[in-house]
Amino acid sequence: MASALLLALIVLVTLLTPLIAGNILQTTPDKQLRTPAGRIAILQPPGPDYPLGTDDLGRDVLTRLLYAGRVSLTIGFTVALVSIVAGTFAGMVAGYFGGWVDDVVNAAVQFVLNIPGLFVLILLAVLFRPDVLMLSLIFGFFFWPATARQVRGVVLSVRTLDYVTAARGLGASDWRIMLRHILPNVANIVMVVAGLDVAAAILGESALSFLGFGVQVPLSSWGNMLSGSQDMFRKAPWLVYPPGAMIFATVLCVVLLADGLRDALDPRV
Repeated sequence: MASALLLALIVLVTLLTPLIAGNILQTTPDKQLRTPAGRIAILQPPGPDYPLGTDDLGRDVLTRLLYAGRVSLTIGFTVALVSIVAGTFAGMVAGYFGGWVDDVVNAAVQFVLNIPGLFVLILLAVLFRPDVLMLSLIFGFFFWPATARQVRGVVLSVRTLDYVTAARGLGASDWRIMLRHILPNVANIVMVVAGLDVAAAILGESALSFLGFGVQVPLSSWGNMLSGSQDMFRKAPWLVYPPGAMIFATVLCVVLLADGLRDALDPRV
């Protein structure tokens, strides 16, 4: 519950970022601030005027951190949505119909799982310089097989139960049975996998941006904020700790929430 509350707070703050930046901080992520003496506020440490300090271009770190959170969370939730929609559909179809349909889905799953994801992500990033949406779709392409395998396993055990046989005997169509009777039984698995996908996507984007192949400047994400400040760890540590702390806190909250949902929704517990 504590993780859910903290995650909700993080999401709420990022959603309100334009209001916070415009009305409270009175700046933008790309605006160069100036000191009272009129000089550009380059590498100013945290203080009353700059809550989290400024970077090497004189931009407010707190403002950039809030806007970066919007990008990182957008990627995380978009990847989870793509993974859940594609993986749940593929897993339900494979588990329910079996036969050649199951073979085709399993072949697709094995094909994607055998692709070196990080190498392909770096290659695509170099060739196309993807935006946030394209980066999310690429991540989602590599994440859906795990969801499909989880859902398929549950559907294989549920499709032979008595209430499914009764629905089939009463004349219900295959799609009605899957949507009305089987989908609710895989919802708990889907919710848990969705949480883990959000965490994995945020970490994956951060790692890719840290290598310089993720979200491209001037758009900021937690990952490329870390990448841009790695050479200033001793000179300006306030550039390193905030994005690292936000990645850590967000991923920890998502993982703990997913673990709690797994326990709460598991009928055997």
